[in-house]
Amino acid sequence: KLVSVTKEGLELEESDEEKKKKEELKAACEGLCKVMKETLDDKVEKVVVSDRLVSAPCCLVTGEYGWSANMERIMKAQALRDNSMSTYMTSKKTMEVNPEHPIIKELCKKADADSKDKTVKDLIWLLFDTSLLVSGFALEEPNTFAGRLHRMIKLGLSLDEDAADDDEDVP
Repeated sequence: KLVSVTKEGLELEESDEEKKKKEELKAACEGLCKVMKETLDDKVEKVVVSDRLVSAPCCLVTGEYGWSANMERIMKAQALRDNSMSTYMTSKKTMEVNPEHPIIKELCKKADADSKDKTVKDLIWLLFDTSLLVSGFALEEPNTFAGRLHRMIKLGLSLDEDAADDDEDVP
């Protein structure tokens, strides 16, 4: 049976040992999944632990019968499309997280410590936006994404959040 890996419901054969390990990882990330769903609200239908991811921290998949990212992009580009198509056109997205990825492991710790932390929410939104891009969807708000990315770069470089650019004073 031919199955699209970009759709929800992909089932891979696994041994009893692998199933047990998956359940343990799922339990460990349950708190983070809940925080991610609350943060992303209506952008995703649900957040689940993935068994398809190996090297990426997370990805977005569409419903089993929904439109793929490519089909959604094609339909948005149609010249004579009806605006009412937008409502049923956008597929329900499921965010899948890789519990073995270092980013997700650390985010789990941070979310368990303080789920209301602004940095945690920013990281969740950054992961969502990068997952949109990697999964083939278009960003709805590229400026917001860029602002979050710049804030994280400042944080990584230990720059003051409120520091203004000094280059603007030069005549």
